[in-house]
Amino acid sequence: MNKILQVEFAGIIFFGYVLVTAAQTVSNPAKDLTDKSVVVIENTIGAPPATGGSVSEEFVIGTGDVLAINVWKETDVSRVVPVRSDGRISLPLVGEIQAGGHTPKQLETEISAKLKDYVSEPEVTVIVQEIKSQKFNVLGMVMKPGSYVLTNPTTVLDAIAMAGGFRDFAKQKEVYVLRRASDGKQTRLPFNYKNVIKGHNSGQNVSLLANDTIVVP
Repeated sequence: MNKILQVEFAGIIFFGYVLVTAAQTVSNPAKDLTDKSVVVIENTIGAPPATGGSVSEEFVIGTGDVLAINVWKETDVSRVVPVRSDGRISLPLVGEIQAGGHTPKQLETEISAKLKDYVSEPEVTVIVQEIKSQKFNVLGMVMKPGSYVLTNPTTVLDAIAMAGGFRDFAKQKEVYVLRRASDGKQTRLPFNYKNVIKGHNSGQNVSLLANDTIVVP
């Protein structure tokens, strides 16, 4: 009888141990997830920020822009260079090369062609680090008047939104764009905001060019 009681008692103890272990196992995953989340956050904080060009493929390089030119496995050629007032840049082995008036992809192709005499199958990447050539202005009765970088195709409506919209009493029907042609002549393009947002005269919502100025009376 005593042996039977001992066996039953041992069984009760073992069953209790199993229950306790199971309870701990259920609670641990949440702790594990928390610990893993902390690790992920810590690793993210220490990770370097993602880099890369933010301009569109149609972006045209201009005077004053700063270019990061990387030639794979050729650190002596890779460097950051500004575009001079004549639109040209200088690189080792390449020498003088025209950058202004080209897109980054076009410039990559030209640099690669000039490097083929010195580098086997050169892989060139051109990133626009700073844009100083492509800008437009928004003046007058808007919330944030000033100069804005023209990195992507931008219409008059886009520009007004970027400038925070109209201020009170702005003459929304009398907005206009000042555009200077290559010969120095300035033209005035009307923009009736009230009509455009109603779907009328949509042709007035032109895409902006570098150095355009939007005036909101």
